Amino acid sequence: MWDYLKLIALGAVAVLAAYAATLARDLPYLVNAIEVALVAGVAFVWILFAMGKRTPAPANEYMDGVVRAGVIATAGWGIVGFLVGATIAFQLAFPSLNYEWAQGILNFGRLRPLHTSAVIFAFGGNALIMSSFYIVQRTCATRLWGGNLGWFVFWGWQVMILLAASSYVLGGTQGKEYAETVWYIDIWIAVVWVAYLVVYMGTLLKRKEPHIYVANWFILSMIITIAMLHIVNNLAVPVSFFGSVSVQLMGGVQDAMTQWWYGHNAVGFFLTAGFLGMMYYFVPKQAERPIYSYKLSIVHFWALIFLYIWAGPHHLHYTALPDWASTLGMVFSIMLWMPSWGGMINGLMTLSGAWDKLRTDPVIRMMVVSVGFYGMSTFEGPMMSIKAVNSLSHYTDWTIGHVHSGALGWNGMITFGALYFLTPKLWARERLYSLTLVSWHFWLATIGIVLYASSMWVTGIMEGLMWREVDANGFLVNAFSDTVAAKFPMYVVRATGGTLFLTGALIMCYNLWATVAKQPRKAAAAVNAVPAE
Repeated sequence: MWDYLKLIALGAVAVLAAYAATLARDLPYLVNAIEVALVAGVAFVWILFAMGKRTPAPANEYMDGVVRAGVIATAGWGIVGFLVGATIAFQLAFPSLNYEWAQGILNFGRLRPLHTSAVIFAFGGNALIMSSFYIVQRTCATRLWGGNLGWFVFWGWQVMILLAASSYVLGGTQGKEYAETVWYIDIWIAVVWVAYLVVYMGTLLKRKEPHIYVANWFILSMIITIAMLHIVNNLAVPVSFFGSVSVQLMGGVQDAMTQWWYGHNAVGFFLTAGFLGMMYYFVPKQAERPIYSYKLSIVHFWALIFLYIWAGPHHLHYTALPDWASTLGMVFSIMLWMPSWGGMINGLMTLSGAWDKLRTDPVIRMMVVSVGFYGMSTFEGPMMSIKAVNSLSHYTDWTIGHVHSGALGWNGMITFGALYFLTPKLWARERLYSLTLVSWHFWLATIGIVLYASSMWVTGIMEGLMWREVDANGFLVNAFSDTVAAKFPMYVVRATGGTLFLTGALIMCYNLWATVAKQPRKAAAAVNAVPAE
């Protein structure tokens, strides 16, 4: 009966999307409607042929199929995001690479939001979904709740990525930092994300372990907070139900305040709390040591969750926002340094008694470096929120260097470590195909991050100093074009660093593929129970 209801729903979606395409008022909406119709049609045919052929999974097995799909999606979208990032880095260094053919879909203005969403929401989002589904099952000793609802979350997220990517390159965007998708994609994101929350909460509620491990605290806080942030920040009224243009419910300084309440907490919860959940599970597992201090992890959690939500206004120093509001954001940002470093210390000290593993295990080396970058980024961020520093750093490439040292060093490296940990286990292989290739990946990625971040620190500080330089009469010495010309060498270094990072990720993808394709399968365990891990 359920299969027939799904067929009816998918058929209706395909027909409505095809009809909407005939009434489309702009190109992004037209393409997105066609994509929805095609996706619904393919899903309709797939379910039709699968009806009656599926056998129910044993109740004592983990639902690892969706995690395996997430590993593949994370690696694949990572390559796409890093490739687009390297491309736009070269476009900034060499403007002639901004190709204007085909309505300019390959120029910087179209590719920049594609890069941001690909690395944050495609690469990072899939990493969070697949790792959280793995972690919650192991730490709760139970199968993922909701049957195929986990698969809906996975495939719904991929559909969102497809719609957003095609919309960006065709000019469909709200023009908001980190929240650029058009109104109907925003609605779909909310539906998928609430389904994600339901799956996760359902699994926690039916757990067989009485204790909720701290990684689940971080992940659950991320899911709940991101739902709130997304829904409030993207409240809008569509101009037409057959077009991508919408009108924001808030404007002016209220919209700016809401945007950076969203923007900074997307960093604080999506890119920090969720990935801390990964750290608290995968670092102890790879090190084969318990977490250094469970009490510290609880203090870390509550302090971080309480403080982060207030820090967003520090992005709006010296604007129309009231001074007290931006000062409040600055104060909470400075306080954030303490719990952040508490988490870093907890992660690093987990290796107490096992530091020798850094010489022999490049995967734990990658995880430890990621925790180090987390610590450096969470010191630099509060420092840059101080008004005197912000007056120099804001709107410069220093901010770009800060963001990428965190994104590539913290989010990227911990995700790579998780992928290396998960692949042999999920595909029942004895070990990774090549630890030597992991070492190559580690050094290429690390050198790439250092080149990227240091070049942006240099050019950002130079840029800020040139903007504020005045002559004896109080007139500005440098035109904006002068700063652009002065930055050229550092832009080439930045693009080189991004290329090295991309190369390392390509090596990782080959290593993961070879692990599955070329490594012998592990012997099946005699007892197929569900232990807590």
